[in-house]
Amino acid sequence: MSDAAAAAPGADRLWSVDEHLADILRTVRPLEPIELQLLDAQGCVLVEDVTVPAALPPFDNSSMDGYAVRAADVRDASEKFPTVLTVVGDVAAGGDGSLVAVGPGQAARIMTGAPLPPGAEAVVPVEWTDGGLGGGPATTMSAGGIASGASGAGDGLGAVRVHRPVTAGAHVRARGSDVAAGDLALAAGTVLGPAQLGLLAAIGRATVTVRPRPRVVVLSTGSELVPPGGELAPGRIHDSNSYLLAACARDAGALAYRVGAVEDDAATLRATLEDQIARADAIVTSGGVSVGAYDVVKAALTGLSGDEGRVEFRRLAMQPGKPQGFGRLGPGRTPLFALPGNPVSAYVSFELFVRPAVRAMMGLEPPERPVVRAECAEPVGPSPKGRRQYLRGRYADGRVTPVGGAGSHLVGALARADALIVVPEDVTSVPAGAEVDVILLD
Repeated sequence: MSDAAAAAPGADRLWSVDEHLADILRTVRPLEPIELQLLDAQGCVLVEDVTVPAALPPFDNSSMDGYAVRAADVRDASEKFPTVLTVVGDVAAGGDGSLVAVGPGQAARIMTGAPLPPGAEAVVPVEWTDGGLGGGPATTMSAGGIASGASGAGDGLGAVRVHRPVTAGAHVRARGSDVAAGDLALAAGTVLGPAQLGLLAAIGRATVTVRPRPRVVVLSTGSELVPPGGELAPGRIHDSNSYLLAACARDAGALAYRVGAVEDDAATLRATLEDQIARADAIVTSGGVSVGAYDVVKAALTGLSGDEGRVEFRRLAMQPGKPQGFGRLGPGRTPLFALPGNPVSAYVSFELFVRPAVRAMMGLEPPERPVVRAECAEPVGPSPKGRRQYLRGRYADGRVTPVGGAGSHLVGALARADALIVVPEDVTSVPAGAEVDVILLD
């Protein structure tokens, strides 16, 4: 370690998990708002209250295919004694705006979504009529214009037999029944998902002002790493961390950019970071942060100054994930998270430190993963005194079962886990049946 790193505040002491997270959250800032097209804003956080400019729906309209009628005209309608009404016109959704009026003893054929014509108070579903065909109950609306040739009544425009009564307002979607003009549609701080974007489109918004999803660049370090699909020579392993962490970043709401593994060369790593920083709101590295002779991240980023930024490497009172690095790079002071290289250590570190930072950059409150109390189904131990341990587990119905051991390389057990069991710093073993804090991951 260089003299500059040795002199850095906190570099020679053991930090708690809470201290490290608090330092991160003091440092990161919400991204500046931008205006985006609706689909580009999916997953982003709204920074303004959005009010409804006009009532939705904007007019009374039919919720069924059927006949627009006056309620009084069909009050006594029945299967045995149907009410016969004169059909005076068709009302289709998206028409030219000219609507036939419905007077006493009259009806208008109407399609779902079409505006209720003047004089009409309700809609009789087509299944409650003969469909204008003079027979039994209809199942569908016939194609074309006004039904003709029906017998029983009318003046040549056709007639329909109504077999059941309706009350005023039946099968009508009233103007403003969804949202009224001036209502709050969405509040600032809302994460925009499909339903929220649909509402914005329905009230006529084409763009919206949001905090964008952070762009997170993820890269692994290690000369031993080979891309998945590549042939493994002796001493080589596949690069899983960059895929794991890029997926974590996406799951947290970020836009993830995965970079190919960087070999154990400080100059190469620094050049890669300089190349990537232009498209990054945050950078996450894995590996090279411990005390080994080839810990490239530590070697490349120790002793930065001025516009280069500053990264501090720390020891945390936790297992897994004791070695951590955090700081800011470049003139723009882009946050950098230097995580350990073992897959479980990297995953746990992301969940504890990077996920809250991503949410803070989006303008959200950091807590997201729920923490519950659960009965531990099996004994846990030993746990190192003075270090907070995070063990993989499976949670169901108030009980949690440990999955795999404490090893930070056991990625198979990680894939089967849906929770992290938290063993506090002052606890060295947990008997079966004891309650523990559990972080739910799904």
